[in-house]
Amino acid sequence: MKKASLPLAAALALVLAGCAHVTPDMHPPVRRDIANAELSAGIKLAHEGWPEAQWWTAYHDEQLNALIKQALAAGPTLDVAAAQIGSARSALSRTAADIGVDVSGYAGANRQRYSGTGLFPEPIGGSWFSAETLRLDARYNFDWWGKNRAQVAAAVGELNAGRAEYAEAERALAAAIAQSYFRLQGAWARLANADQLAATQAALVQDKAKRIRAGLAVADDQRAAETELSLIRKQQAQLKSDIGREREALRALAGAGSDALADLKPQPLGSAAHALPARLGMELLARRPDLQAARWKLEASLSKIDAARAAFYPDVNLTGSIGLDTVKLENLLQAASRTLYIGPTLTLPLFDSKRLDAQLDGARAHRNERIAEYNQAVIDAVREVAQDGVQLQGIEQQIVQQSAATGSARAQMASAQARLDRGLADHASVLTAQLALLKQRDADLYLQQVQLLAEVALNHALGGGYREEAPIATASK
Repeated sequence: MKKASLPLAAALALVLAGCAHVTPDMHPPVRRDIANAELSAGIKLAHEGWPEAQWWTAYHDEQLNALIKQALAAGPTLDVAAAQIGSARSALSRTAADIGVDVSGYAGANRQRYSGTGLFPEPIGGSWFSAETLRLDARYNFDWWGKNRAQVAAAVGELNAGRAEYAEAERALAAAIAQSYFRLQGAWARLANADQLAATQAALVQDKAKRIRAGLAVADDQRAAETELSLIRKQQAQLKSDIGREREALRALAGAGSDALADLKPQPLGSAAHALPARLGMELLARRPDLQAARWKLEASLSKIDAARAAFYPDVNLTGSIGLDTVKLENLLQAASRTLYIGPTLTLPLFDSKRLDAQLDGARAHRNERIAEYNQAVIDAVREVAQDGVQLQGIEQQIVQQSAATGSARAQMASAQARLDRGLADHASVLTAQLALLKQRDADLYLQQVQLLAEVALNHALGGGYREEAPIATASK
């Protein structure tokens, strides 16, 4: 071996000896492949597709549009998600600042008297001297093993996860407002129907009283009619309570003041064309912000493992400084006062293996948690879509049967009125038929409300019109 190569070989041997032993990663968990996520063959709706970005506008309800617009602009539930994005962005900026050249300046001045009986003899001893310094320091980390780059990648992942969580908060807020609004409108519609029920039942009670006075009925008939009237009034009270509760829920969700919802008015219950995609797969990942957040958190945890593994290897930095130093202020700017230093520093993790092992084990454990959370999020997302699709299927079938029941009640009402007009029936028969029709109408309204809530739930489960955003790659973006 040539003599010139001996120092290089010695340095290489020192670097290799300074590497701590990296413990192997035993049996890491497997990430679930969402490409295979599909619905059961029996879950189908009349239309196929994904929700639009502003799916709620399909209901053509300006009150609903205004509520959601107000909430997305200033809803208090979004403040936490926005603050988390700010924290993640700050963390990324701090981490990215460790990459590249770190430059700092220093200026100092002091005056000191040296002891006349100390280390320095006269003329230094017993005299006063001043020292003035101007210096520019620089440090560069070569990041041979990618530790800093991995830390930046982890911070980028956390920031992208925060952006996805903000989109998820918006998605959840829009769905919560729509469901609360439809519950309010459903309660208003059913209360109006209950008012008609109460008026009709009260008329039937009066009819029973007249019949008792005429000896054509017994007291039990009137008591039964009064009991039914009490139950209807109980339903009215419950619906009024539901209305008050939903108004307060909307006020809280929208961040509105005490009088902001005073102009809300009852609107006819409608329905939008709900759809279900024929396939889920990777498209579900791109359309669910909560899945995107889980994915980015997992990517961040993988980068943290890379950073923890890189810490097992030697760290090489290059430091240097240039400046001026003098004991006389008038000489500070002279060429003779120049100072210059440059040199590498080598940090070897020789006796730090236990701490490094603990850091790496912690990073791997955190990764395992993120994989488990991601896998569970995928399962939950597919389950939500499937359950909401099945529910809408069932509601559609119930509506068909309920429409038939309402049609029969309407025909009976028309028949009773026709017989009354011909003198073949009494007024009580018409009231009874009218009550039956109003009860079927209440069932209609209830199913309409349930269908609206199920439509919102399915839109929410399908991502609420979200599309995967372009990820942030650097701190400057």
